[in-house]
Amino acid sequence: MMGVNHFMKTESMVGYAQSKGVSSAKSMVLFSGLLIFLGGLGFILGIAIKWAIILIAVFLIAVSFKMHAFWKIEDPQEKMAEMSNFMKNMALLGAALMMWMFSTGWPLAL
Repeated sequence: MMGVNHFMKTESMVGYAQSKGVSSAKSMVLFSGLLIFLGGLGFILGIAIKWAIILIAVFLIAVSFKMHAFWKIEDPQEKMAEMSNFMKNMALLGAALMMWMFSTGWPLAL
């Protein structure tokens, strides 16, 4: 769903990306949306699972360190919100890497 949101709500995501200092924000929003859309689609359909996991992992690593760099923020409330998002993404990255171990003969595909 988040991949679709990158295409349906591009302008609001571009504004957020620009506020975080992302250069070529529109291109990056569309590119990151493509990463998680294709990764999620491959994962759900059981097609090229290892590539799907790589796409999701690349997205999570890049986005976490650029968009949720809580260590650079001084406002305590904003810092806590970004830290929560960063930690959530790291947990999702851990889950994606665990799925790598189960990626041969993927039993959960549609």
